[in-house]
Amino acid sequence: MANTPQAKKRILRNAKRTEINRARVSRIRTFVKKVESALAAGKKDEAKAALAAMQPELARGVARGVLHKNTAARKLSRLTRRLATLG
Repeated sequence: MANTPQAKKRILRNAKRTEINRARVSRIRTFVKKVESALAAGKKDEAKAALAAMQPELARGVARGVLHKNTAARKLSRLTRRLATLG
């Protein structure tokens, strides 16, 4: 358990940051799922719009430090490739 005031403060701050970061990751996953569901349904226009909305969310996740840069690039690349092969 934390003994110093500094350690106690860090525990509280870490809990707040964890909650915020979980929300950010959850939001990003929601955007990715929208693209994946549109691709699975074969709706190219809907998937294209969802991909355009997902891209800045991924970039924001990288900027905030909740996603690794290469992870975001890989997700975007794979979904873009799936969109290109669709109909």
